[in-house]
Amino acid sequence: MSANPFAVKSTLPYQMPPFTEINDDSYAPAFDAGMAEHLAEVDAILASGEPTFENTIVALELAGGYLNRVAHVFYSKHSSDTNEKIDALYEEYAPKLSAHTDSITLNPALFARLDALYQNRNALELDAEALWLVERYHRQAILAGAALGSDDREKLMALNEELSTLEAQFSKNVLTEGNDLGVVVDSAEELAGLSDNEIAAAKAAASERGLEGKYLITMVNFSGHPLLTNLQNRQLRQRIMENELMRGIRGNENDNREVLLKMVKLRAKRAKLLGFRTHAHAVTADETAGNPENVHAMLRRIAPAAIRNARSEAAMLQAEIDAHQKSLGQPSYALESWDWDFYADRVRLAKYSVDTAAMKPYFELERVLHDGVFFAAGKLFGLTFTPRPDIVSYHPEARVWEVKNSDGSEVGLFIGDFYTRDSKRGGAWMNSFVDQSFLAGTKPIVLNNLNIPKPPAGEPTLLTLDELTTLFHEFGHAVHGLFSQVTYPYFSGTNVHRDFVEFPSQVNEMWLLWPEVVHNYAKHYQTGEALPQQWIDNLEASRVFNEGFGTTAYLAAAILDLAWHELEDGPALEAMKATDVEAFEAKAIADYGLDFSPVPTRYRSTYFSHIFAGGYSAGYYGYIWSEVLDADTVDWFKANGGFKPENGMRFRTLLLSRGGSEEAMGMYRNFRGQDATIEPLLKRRGLN
Repeated sequence: MSANPFAVKSTLPYQMPPFTEINDDSYAPAFDAGMAEHLAEVDAILASGEPTFENTIVALELAGGYLNRVAHVFYSKHSSDTNEKIDALYEEYAPKLSAHTDSITLNPALFARLDALYQNRNALELDAEALWLVERYHRQAILAGAALGSDDREKLMALNEELSTLEAQFSKNVLTEGNDLGVVVDSAEELAGLSDNEIAAAKAAASERGLEGKYLITMVNFSGHPLLTNLQNRQLRQRIMENELMRGIRGNENDNREVLLKMVKLRAKRAKLLGFRTHAHAVTADETAGNPENVHAMLRRIAPAAIRNARSEAAMLQAEIDAHQKSLGQPSYALESWDWDFYADRVRLAKYSVDTAAMKPYFELERVLHDGVFFAAGKLFGLTFTPRPDIVSYHPEARVWEVKNSDGSEVGLFIGDFYTRDSKRGGAWMNSFVDQSFLAGTKPIVLNNLNIPKPPAGEPTLLTLDELTTLFHEFGHAVHGLFSQVTYPYFSGTNVHRDFVEFPSQVNEMWLLWPEVVHNYAKHYQTGEALPQQWIDNLEASRVFNEGFGTTAYLAAAILDLAWHELEDGPALEAMKATDVEAFEAKAIADYGLDFSPVPTRYRSTYFSHIFAGGYSAGYYGYIWSEVLDADTVDWFKANGGFKPENGMRFRTLLLSRGGSEEAMGMYRNFRGQDATIEPLLKRRGLN
């Protein structure tokens, strides 16, 4: 195993994985050896005499280094640049790794040591972070089932192993189905309304699949598509939307209905085994929400206003359809989901003089990245970003920057991988190759992935407003990871409660239209002309327009997540069949009053990777739960002078740098000086 590139710590800058040495054959032996080494380290802990903080918890924090090195790379590679071999390895090792984790987490001898330390924690004379670590280890062990009897532990391990296999299958099906349902277009005339750049990107995407002379519109991960905003061909808009909505329900080998239903049933059984009524209760027990009832209390405050606003917006869009068709001498038609973005853009232009298509030439990726995203981080937090082309990443499109403080001290590495490709799953996300820890002596290496259509060589990458927002959002996750200043890996960076993790990333969206920032990056890629101030003012004025649509689509998905995971183990759930999935989905959304056909749920169950393959099960509500904190924080920044280094450093020092090393809401109160209120969120979304 000494020849394996994961066997020892990397000697590259910041312990960057040695990608020139890593290939698809590296992973399996590294996983096997890493698991064996990890188990040996745990055995040594169990044999180390009476439990102490050092010989148990610190030792556990340092154990599993080999396994962590391969896992960080493999899972990033699987999501960002997969292939058939990596997919097969993922399916093979998901249950093995689940069993491995359980063999440690559910080890009764290890739990006895953790329990002894927890019971005696106040006599250990630990600092606040170490004491919190003892409490978190014990809490997580209890919630994972470590206190169960031997028979129940065996049942739990079997459930976890089967679930990990199903999650891998769900993920693979979503990627394959998305690729299969890409819409092939025969002529450029059918793409009327799209920019030359967008048409060229569609032609290049088709060419990459061997479809010379044609155009390919690849699927995205949500119910809709960015191109629907400007695409004039209504029949083509309909094809795109219908393809998006039919993913995973076509009765082929990628059909996800049976897979997700098995997962729901197994999660319900596991929750019952762990002493919880439902999976949602088990998950929220260790989130800031506390229980599903608290989540529903907030969502029910928002939902009626959201659907009311969506219906009001729909009336405006229908009036625009009627007027448009009349001007063409054509009969009108009823607003459908594939019409919404197209006519919302027309209404936005007429009502607020906002032309999002005309803005795209001012949002060129490289300028936005350097003069917008990096510029804001430099002014607020004192960061510098230096390209490091000498440091090889996992894919040629994944670029590396070295991040330092203004005094030259090292922060870490940032990797940006911005373009879509068939080997990358949909959406946008942040993950890491190396987590910061004073104990381990490591600095962070964080990665942002987006799915921007890649233009032909030599052409500029012009961003939509949504893509611009996503770029700032994901970088908010990145700085959360980069700023980590914690002792223990357990708390590093974004290792926080799931319903807290989106908060810093949402705050970072604030800066994209902040005057000092937008005037620095929003310049026409050809002329250098600044984005007109009137356009910016109009965009700000139009912010609440279409929020009824956005909030309703999001809430429908959040409710769908909760509905699946509030099902109780028992005969009624066991009797459910794959053919019941769509009816259950429709009823769950209707029961909340959010059923409105022109506004489909942001994710249907069969491609809802967040909850069935991405760790957000019973937690998708966390986006809007975190947005309460975000909106309140934006108000704090504005009340305290806004875009000022002292404000940025306060946010960095008291919150971003702390990771999960303090109780989340206490950390927020320490930064904000008070609890958050929901009113700023309601105002922002026009729900007040």
